[in-house]
Parts: sequence; structure tokens; C-alpha cells
Amino acid sequence: MTIFKEIVDEEYLTTSEVKEALAAVEETRALDEDREMPYELARAVEHANRFATLSVEDATALVEELQTLEKVDEATAYKVANLLPEDRDELRAVFAQERYSLSGEELDEVLNTVAKYV
Repeated sequence: MTIFKEIVDEEYLTTSEVKEALAAVEETRALDEDREMPYELARAVEHANRFATLSVEDATALVEELQTLEKVDEATAYKVANLLPEDRDELRAVFAQERYSLSGEELDEVLNTVAKYV
């Protein structure tokens, strides 16, 4: 017998937002001496702390600015904001699953937008 789970809600988050949310969870767990942090939660906190380089405000502003560009949808904007690609090859990897490819000028436009926040 297979148990199916239904997706009730879905929301994209930047790594900075995840870091902030996990810090709240970690703080709550620290107050209770009997509750040990599970391995998965500890690894998630470590990952968020390592890779969240932007502030929540900057990450949100970057996502909003990326969404104003022509071929950047919401999901891709969050991917770019989380990965912060530094060159065309890294950015092409983000767009590899899309049905379209970006021209050199479009890639540069996205990279210039990211460079404003890094």
C-alpha cells in the first residue's frame, strides 16, 4: 500500500530566509534541555549558515529585481539568488532545465544584477 501526501502550500525561499527561520527553530530547541537537535536539522542549520551570504532584505530585493527581467520567472529568480552565479557558465547551469536559452546579453544582464548585491 502506498501512502500519498498532498502538497498543501508551496513557497519559494532564499537561503537567507531559511537561515533566519532555522535560527528561530534552533533558539526554541535550545530553551528545552531535553530536546536534542536531530541530525537533519543540525545539517540544515550548518548549510544555511555557510551559504547565506546576503541579508534577507538584499536577497528579497535581488529576487524582485531579477523577476523584472524578461526571461526570469519566480522559481529561476530564487535559484539565481540562492546560487549567486559569478560567470556565464554557472548561470547557464541554472537555465539548463528551461525550454529556452539566454543570449549573451541576457546572461550579462542577469550577472550584472547579481553583481549589484554581492
